[in-house]
Amino acid sequence: MSQVDGSADVALNVPGDVHSALLAAGVITDPYWRDTEASLDWVHESEWIAQTTFEFTPKGGRYTLTLDSVDCHAIVSVNDIEIGRCDNQFLRWDFDATEALLPGQNTLTVRFLSNSEIAQAKAAASDIVIPYMARNNRLAHFNHLRKTQCHAGWDWNIALSPLGIYGDVTLRRTDDARLDDVMFRQTHAGGRVTLEATVVFEAAGPTSPMITLSVDGQTITLSPQTYPGENRATLLAVIENPCLWWPVGEGEPHQYDVTLRLNGQTRAYTIGLREVILDTSADAIGNRFAFRVNGRDIFMRGANWIPADALPERGTPEVARDLLTSALEANMNMIRIWGGGQYEADWFYDMCDEMGIMIWQDFMFACNAYPAHQRDFLATVQAEARQQIRRLSSHASLALWCGDNELVGALNWFDESETDRDRYLAIYDRLNHALEEAIDDEAPDVAFWPSSPSIGRLNFNDGWHTDTAGDMHFWDVWHSAKDFEHYRTVRPRFCSEFGFQSMPSMACIKTFTTPKDRNISSKVMEVHQRNEGGNARIVETIQRYFKFPDNFADMAYLSQVSQGLAMKTSIEFWRTCKPRCMGTLYWQLNDTWPVASWASLEYGGAWKSTHYLARRFFDPVMVTAQPNAVTGDIVIWAVNETDAPVSLTVGLRAVDLAGPMETLDTVSGVVPTGMAVELTRLAAERVGAQHFLHFSWVDTECRFEGENDYLPRRPKDYDLADPIIDVQVEDAGRSVTLTSSSPALYVTYDHGGSAVYSDNCFTLLPGLPKTLTRLRDRGAPLDEKAAQVWYLRG
Repeated sequence: MSQVDGSADVALNVPGDVHSALLAAGVITDPYWRDTEASLDWVHESEWIAQTTFEFTPKGGRYTLTLDSVDCHAIVSVNDIEIGRCDNQFLRWDFDATEALLPGQNTLTVRFLSNSEIAQAKAAASDIVIPYMARNNRLAHFNHLRKTQCHAGWDWNIALSPLGIYGDVTLRRTDDARLDDVMFRQTHAGGRVTLEATVVFEAAGPTSPMITLSVDGQTITLSPQTYPGENRATLLAVIENPCLWWPVGEGEPHQYDVTLRLNGQTRAYTIGLREVILDTSADAIGNRFAFRVNGRDIFMRGANWIPADALPERGTPEVARDLLTSALEANMNMIRIWGGGQYEADWFYDMCDEMGIMIWQDFMFACNAYPAHQRDFLATVQAEARQQIRRLSSHASLALWCGDNELVGALNWFDESETDRDRYLAIYDRLNHALEEAIDDEAPDVAFWPSSPSIGRLNFNDGWHTDTAGDMHFWDVWHSAKDFEHYRTVRPRFCSEFGFQSMPSMACIKTFTTPKDRNISSKVMEVHQRNEGGNARIVETIQRYFKFPDNFADMAYLSQVSQGLAMKTSIEFWRTCKPRCMGTLYWQLNDTWPVASWASLEYGGAWKSTHYLARRFFDPVMVTAQPNAVTGDIVIWAVNETDAPVSLTVGLRAVDLAGPMETLDTVSGVVPTGMAVELTRLAAERVGAQHFLHFSWVDTECRFEGENDYLPRRPKDYDLADPIIDVQVEDAGRSVTLTSSSPALYVTYDHGGSAVYSDNCFTLLPGLPKTLTRLRDRGAPLDEKAAQVWYLRG
């Protein structure tokens, strides 16, 4: 790879990106270090040429050069003969290379054009101004490009505008017919599953290819008469008494081996058989929004997924598996692949199939207007949508196609669309209709939802604050600086976005700062905070709930406790609203670079405090205390999301922060699977001014147990004792036992380390030892001398 009219002749990995190649060769410094970012703008402003050579022996037939994903505008040549141009990162490109190939050595060249310059040129050429979210995007007009939108910035991402090749590059030889796509559909009825495979292939002339579908010990054969151009042929296989695929926690994610052949071309799949229905039926409140899998309504617990790294080459299967494993370990059963990111590679969906993680899949549009008044833009969008619908149809994890993220709300964010809303609504409708048309034509076996948030099809009203129908994005607590308790003022049918920021751990902060940078107001810390006013809101919230910290490290820790309390407050309350509420997906699971953000996994995958709390507030059997707004009582609720009722016994105690504990009640009850139930309630005065409520539970079969607490007052309003915490480390750090002299809140061991522990950010009661087990080493072995205990101080 080399810069056009420049130097920097370096190796480019495939898959890989230009920035990673330059960094590996020492041409540029780490983009994530301090405030390096803007100094690297010359990279995306330049054009780059990537070349490779290969040997070729002609064997007759046609030859197609296929590039799975090119980012994003590029000219592709073989032996200096242009065979095609790429202009959409989300399209697979199939170029006929037959006439350009030579016996012997051949040269393949990909010339990357400047994405950022093309974005500017497209915006200037548009006859209608198409506004973009300038406060989120340091680089302008990327809404004119079909590339990962957050490559231009966002309120958590670095703006590098990467260029590269992200998938395979293959030279395919075919005879009369070239296999391009396979669209799978499932029909479940009468205890059997009909698996339908529609084969999409390109024919060079009249032909009758041999097509076979093999599954569950049977082979279905078809030899249709076809004609030049795109052809389709459909094969059906019936599986009797199928073993079904279930999401995690509901059953086994069973899969079948499926083989599809067209002449000599073979595709192998592993396919789980499941039926996923989105129930939006009317009820006494408005309309439901509930996922039904294999006839069972399932409460969706999870988070939003963004690209695994801002440098695409670093988003490897190993990195993704680590992040998805952490999602599983926090009791998540769904992720939402957000519309400002990217459709992930096949291996990503394979992992979700294997793990039983369900996927809400956005089409890749977010938070902007788009030039859908242009026919060429709509044409590439429809081609992209059709390819992606077909490609992902084999994955049992796919639960929903969603048209976009927040495009309806964005109509109110720009002067142009506020002044002339009818015009921009019409442009939006063209885009949304193009996606709906692709869905209708390809007919996947999962539902289409027009937008997120949305009240429903062809409804362009406020989905942000309506909690009676559709999915909701609830951002009043963060963006409007409301108290955490404000989460209890709404009861969404499904909340697909909400969140609260924190700083990364000190371990992470040290990777991109020098000691002088470690101040919340430093330039470097502000560069690594992309949300306007974000650091001020973090500080404001800390002082609202806690006594102000003495140092920067304590501030980083308290910011994570604040984030965790926000998510605990919202999710525990919304889970008590089941079956009215049937899902919570918080913003966001992961980070793309080291930054202050809403993620529960900081860059590199270390668990923030929120992720440990998620392990508890997403527990399938969970008990929580909620204040009753009318009576002032403290209500004890139980939620059961297993497939059978559970009988719980809950012990309640009042804990004085000076040390003594008082047993209050022991209550028992049967908790069904379909709803949250009230177990008991306490008068508020039973928990004194210097006390908090602590409770633990276990079921009769000792399969489910846990503990939780409820602070009637804000932590800063208590007179905290100064606990002495004894730490005993055994078995090379694989077992850590902590004992405290007095109650200690939000106790966290090895904050931001590479290990995953059985618990963290918990309440430590006096004289009751707590043993942490190191479940998984994500990176370097534990440095016991560096490990530290954090807890709330007075």
